[in-house]
Amino acid sequence: MKEIKAPRFVNDKVATVFLAGSIEMGAAEQWQSRAVALLASTGWTILNPRRNDWDSSWEQNINNPQFYEQVNWELQGIEGAEKVIVYFDANTKAPITLLELGLVSQMKEPENVLVVCPPDFYRKGNVDIVCDRYRIKQYDTLEKACATLLYG
Repeated sequence: MKEIKAPRFVNDKVATVFLAGSIEMGAAEQWQSRAVALLASTGWTILNPRRNDWDSSWEQNINNPQFYEQVNWELQGIEGAEKVIVYFDANTKAPITLLELGLVSQMKEPENVLVVCPPDFYRKGNVDIVCDRYRIKQYDTLEKACATLLYG
């Protein structure tokens, strides 16, 4: 297993898993670290958007070069990844994660998307309907989603 964090270059020629999901400027749990640990024994390359040098004072607009680079890195990662885990932290609103779910539901085959959404996520009903409509499997824990990548 290899982990690539934003904004490092992504090699499109490797088997990759993109970690889409709750960050919310650091308010979300560090679920990406758990996913990396759970997948440590695999041959997957993990694309982790939670960068070490993120500065929450960066203005989030198209004219900010760091923000522009980050969002484009994430889009490239989602587009190029073989698998995408979409993780909703129940303690966040996760507007970007909802956007990411919309994107992957349209661009990926359902078997290549793994959604983790706890029952108390405030928009669980919306997530359920999108997953049902596009035949995307949901998991109630990150461990179960990662086990699917480990064992099929």
